[in-house]
Amino acid sequence: MSREFILPDLGEGLTEAEIVAWLVAPGDEVAIDQPVVELESAKSVVQLPTPFAGVVESLGGEVGQVIHAGSVLLTLAAVGAEVGAAAADSPGVSPGAVSGAVSGDADVPAAEPAAEGSGAVLIGYGTKQSTVTKRHASAPARFGRRPAVVGGGSNAPRAASGGSRLDAGRRSPVVSPIVRRIAREHGFDASQLDGSGPDHLVMRRDVESFISDELGATAAQGAASATSVAPAAEAAAASSLASSSPDAGDRRVPLDRTARTAAAHFSRSRREIPEATVWMDVDATELLAARRQLNEATGERYGVTALVARFVVAGLRRHPSLNSSYDAEREELVLHSAVNLGLAAQTPRGLLVPVVHGAERMSLRELRDAIGARSEQAAAGAFPLSALTGGTFTLNNYGTLGVDGSAAIINHPEAAMLGIGRLVERPWVVDGQLAVRTVTELTISFDHRVCDGAEAAAFLTFVARCIERPVSVLAEL
Repeated sequence: MSREFILPDLGEGLTEAEIVAWLVAPGDEVAIDQPVVELESAKSVVQLPTPFAGVVESLGGEVGQVIHAGSVLLTLAAVGAEVGAAAADSPGVSPGAVSGAVSGDADVPAAEPAAEGSGAVLIGYGTKQSTVTKRHASAPARFGRRPAVVGGGSNAPRAASGGSRLDAGRRSPVVSPIVRRIAREHGFDASQLDGSGPDHLVMRRDVESFISDELGATAAQGAASATSVAPAAEAAAASSLASSSPDAGDRRVPLDRTARTAAAHFSRSRREIPEATVWMDVDATELLAARRQLNEATGERYGVTALVARFVVAGLRRHPSLNSSYDAEREELVLHSAVNLGLAAQTPRGLLVPVVHGAERMSLRELRDAIGARSEQAAAGAFPLSALTGGTFTLNNYGTLGVDGSAAIINHPEAAMLGIGRLVERPWVVDGQLAVRTVTELTISFDHRVCDGAEAAAFLTFVARCIERPVSVLAEL
């Protein structure tokens, strides 16, 4: 009999995902919890593990294809069964059934759902244990099926494809959103190139080399044509150019899935949230001194963002209305018990807000490490799906972009966002004397339905006091 692995609900209103890479192929024997496919949703790139074991009978789509929640992702046959010969009346596994796990015991029947005791916390996402996977020689590599080995390994990098032409029938693997975007902006599909990376993976250098070659060929063609244009034709071309619209040189760049989702999210926030903004300049000289002392005392490294995040968590305990959301349908304020701290991050996939869950339970060291982990994921733009959901308050350190302040858009459905500007030396009055101090600007945007300006200002001044006199936060620990 065969079982169908159904694409589970992705959560957060996400209903579709694009197949980035298959990690298995028909004929492969897979184990419980083995990643079988890499998917890109509007929020993240994730590897999806199979919730049961068996032999891959068929795949539910090709690389680059968009599939929807509830669609068949792949079909598995029992171990020992002939691939493609599974019983036609075998029922599929619904997303709701994919919630268990199985131990690594070799006696567990293949293609059976996971047994009780699984560590799965999301439909089809992960278990505590797994069995060893048996793979044959033609099993796919990280980005697609391995080609036949001729004079070297299939994973050896090759020279940039450069002058290779587009092939409409080619489906080379393309993982990087930046690579896809660059190609799309220049009017072609990157997967139609022969990539120079492992297993023909299309790299950024391949796309840029192709664009360079194409532009060079176009320029050469234009130069050759120009030498043969008759005077009458030149006049006609000039007349046509003069009468063309001012928009003739414009080009349209379609938004990718992430950008479309972000645009809709920003629009909804502006449309639904009556936001207000207050700000103040803060002397951060003592904060930097305290950070140096902390680094010297512990032999570890603490960043400004981690320290301010700790102040924010303490401030939200005093002013819980800012750690809330507004239920417009029931006209109720939802005060969240946990502080799930969002951190606005610029990534290769655009602006994303990864979340540190349960920040109120963390020590400064734990919070620093959690923020560091999110920063490492931001560098690649690949987050686990859970890292982009459930935020209750956002901290935005846009000072790293070299600006002092910003009237930020609140991350719906949260109620507030705190922004930190750049740290700069400025003249400052200290005890009646002019001095040079390191100053930053704090800005809070808040939903006026959940609190008034006095509450937001009280939270802002509390965080400012912690920055100006870091020792004061000890009373909150």
